[in-house]
Amino acid sequence: MSADTSQDDLLRSTMPFARTLGIRTVASTPSEVRARLDWAEELCTSGGVLHGGVIMALADSTGGACAFLNLPEGAAGTTTIESKTNFLRAVRAGHIESASRPLHAGRTVVVIETDVVDADGRLVARVTQSQAVLRPA
Repeated sequence: MSADTSQDDLLRSTMPFARTLGIRTVASTPSEVRARLDWAEELCTSGGVLHGGVIMALADSTGGACAFLNLPEGAAGTTTIESKTNFLRAVRAGHIESASRPLHAGRTVVVIETDVVDADGRLVARVTQSQAVLRPA
C-alpha cells in the first residue's frame, strides 16, 4: 500500500516530529487516519524491540490528525489532554501501522481510538485519547 504524497506533506508539515520519525500517511479522512512507520534499530530498546514511546508517538500523531479533521466549526485546533495505551506485543522487524477513528466529536472534546498493528496485521497496541477543542483567543 503506497502513501499519497499530498497526505504525507500535510501530516509532515503540520507535525515536524512525524517527519523526524519517518511516519508516512496511508489515508486521511475524518472517519479514519492511517499511517505507517518502519522498524529501525535506532528506534528500539534493548533486544531490538521497537520502543513503546515510538509506538505511542505514531498513535498520537494519527489520533491528533483525526481529531483535527473532526473539529467543530469555529475551533482553532486541538491538543491531547489524556492518552491511555495498552501494549499487546513486541515489534522486532517490519513496520507498524496505526488506524485512528473518532469515538466522539463534541464541542469541547474529541475522543479517538487508535489500533496499532504490525506488518502481519497483529494488534500491537490500542490507544484511547481525549483531545481538547481549542478556541480562538
